[in-house]
Amino acid sequence: MQPGKARSGSRRGALRGGRLLQDGTPGGPLLRLCVRLVRRPLLPAVRIWRRNIQLRVVAATLLMSLAVVLALGFVVIAQVSKGLLDAKEEAAQSQAAGGFAVAQEKANTPSASDGADATDNKVGRDASTWMNSLVKQLASGGQTAFEVAALGAGTGEQAPTSQGVKGARASGNVDPTASVPLDLRKAVNHNTGTFKTFSQIRYTAGTGKHPEPALVVGKRLTDINGDPYDLYYLFPLTQEEESLNLIKVTIATAGVFVVVLLGAIAWLVVRQVVTPVRMAAGIAERLSAGRLQERMKVTGEDDIARLGEAFNKMAQNLQNKIQQLEELSRMQRRFVSDVSHELRTPLTTVRMAADVIHDARVDFDPITARSAELLAGQLDRFESLLADLLEISRFDAGAADLQAEPIDLRDVVRRVIDGAEPLAEHKGTRIRVLGDTQPVIAEADARRVERVLRNLVVNAVEHGEGRDVVVRLASAGGAVAVAVRDYGVGLKPGEATRVFNRFWRADPARARTTGGTGLGLSIAVEDARLHGGWLQAWGEPGGGSQFRLTLPRTADEPLRGSPIPLEPEDSRGNRARAAAEAAGRTAAAGPGSHPDGRAERADRDPIPPRPAVATALPVPADPTALPGNGARVVARPADQGPAQEDGNGAGR
Repeated sequence: MQPGKARSGSRRGALRGGRLLQDGTPGGPLLRLCVRLVRRPLLPAVRIWRRNIQLRVVAATLLMSLAVVLALGFVVIAQVSKGLLDAKEEAAQSQAAGGFAVAQEKANTPSASDGADATDNKVGRDASTWMNSLVKQLASGGQTAFEVAALGAGTGEQAPTSQGVKGARASGNVDPTASVPLDLRKAVNHNTGTFKTFSQIRYTAGTGKHPEPALVVGKRLTDINGDPYDLYYLFPLTQEEESLNLIKVTIATAGVFVVVLLGAIAWLVVRQVVTPVRMAAGIAERLSAGRLQERMKVTGEDDIARLGEAFNKMAQNLQNKIQQLEELSRMQRRFVSDVSHELRTPLTTVRMAADVIHDARVDFDPITARSAELLAGQLDRFESLLADLLEISRFDAGAADLQAEPIDLRDVVRRVIDGAEPLAEHKGTRIRVLGDTQPVIAEADARRVERVLRNLVVNAVEHGEGRDVVVRLASAGGAVAVAVRDYGVGLKPGEATRVFNRFWRADPARARTTGGTGLGLSIAVEDARLHGGWLQAWGEPGGGSQFRLTLPRTADEPLRGSPIPLEPEDSRGNRARAAAEAAGRTAAAGPGSHPDGRAERADRDPIPPRPAVATALPVPADPTALPGNGARVVARPADQGPAQEDGNGAGR
């Protein structure tokens, strides 16, 4: 095996593997399906959000108010909590200091009943009894305000249970070892002074009481025998917690009311501004629909009232200007129509005189005979221009009528080609027809359709540079189409839409062989619109052009597409894409194999003078814009020079 082939095979295998991984991943389609299912119910809400400015303003006000209330609530709760805890700590330290002093005083001054036994061997029992009595006595003064716990010295070195601590005792069924944190016991055992921390009071099993937060204050003391022990005061924080919860509920309730109130205020305020704006938008829509008498209702003297007055003045001025323009346009149309009609009488007289002179030109000298021929030719062009002006005036006045009947477009195309054959022979152009094997029936005005196709074919022959002109017919769905393709100089970018303008010429210096008037394509577009169809153009510099006429199969049926693509299959862009696909297939098949040589032929002969005849097959309908606006022009590549002459639309 050759190394190059091995690398090519491994590369193809990697590409196929990547393609399998990409297409075979079940997560991609499933993820898109989930996203689509989630987006579908949200689309109405998103549409309302985008269209309703009042909703957006109120929502923004609510969110900002909620943020302010939350921030303020957190600050207030933090300050109140800190104040309650500081007050509790101060009172607890004062209470505990008094208790520690009393306990140490009792240890230093034993009672008279204990003095006789101070030196006997029962000191430990007397100390235990004394500590129990001390805990009860200290706790009795709290009245549930605090609890007292005493632990023997050294219990802070570990975390023992209540059964494993000698001398551990507490009031109120408090579990001393579980209630006093180990860190606090260690601090009291190893240091002197008073220590405090926050913890929970835990009760012994069987009492049914739940743990509650508390402040624990402890200190190292000595008993009646001088032995050290730890005394702790446990102050419950239940009241402070209840007070803090009450404050939280109050702040939350007040915050909700404040947010709702601010939202209502924002709604009312924004409504006063949005309502006139909505009214103005509705009136503007009705004005654009032609109801020029619509005006806003103005009340008050504020900014909104001034806006309404300015809007009404603008509408009034627009109505006046539109009426003036309509009157001017009506006068212009009437002037053109009247002049065209009035010119017919002198033109008929001049035509009669010119025919007499033209018939007698054989008796004139050469200069006078040539003048007679020029006079006859210019009179023919003048008559064509006058007829076109009359037709344009009828379109402008809305007086053009459509006499639609079922016709076979193949017959219309044959008549047009027969009439253009002399010009095609003079130009050395061959006109070929594709797709005429099946009937192409449509309800249309044969005279108008023939005029459109005659204009397109004659223009293609005149600007086709002697190459073939291809006329393609097709029908699909509810539409029929006729496309006229030439391989001449083509169209420059932007000319495909301007070519339908009246009297527009790509090159004013270019001579018209057929003596056109410059109104042919303008009339053709109006004829297509009168049928409810499209007339569109495509072209590329140096690559020719294609004009496509699309008509509905049935009169008054809306068009949804055309059976012929606007850009022909042999365009430069399509041939480049076909060449790229052919190159990809060649690379996949290995070097030396050429399953499709069209790419090489396209590169070698970019514009074939005799393109191969293709079978006309219906293609999928492509949505397009209004007639004359869906044209597309492919720009000339940078490596090619400018076209020899201007676009195919010259002189049309």
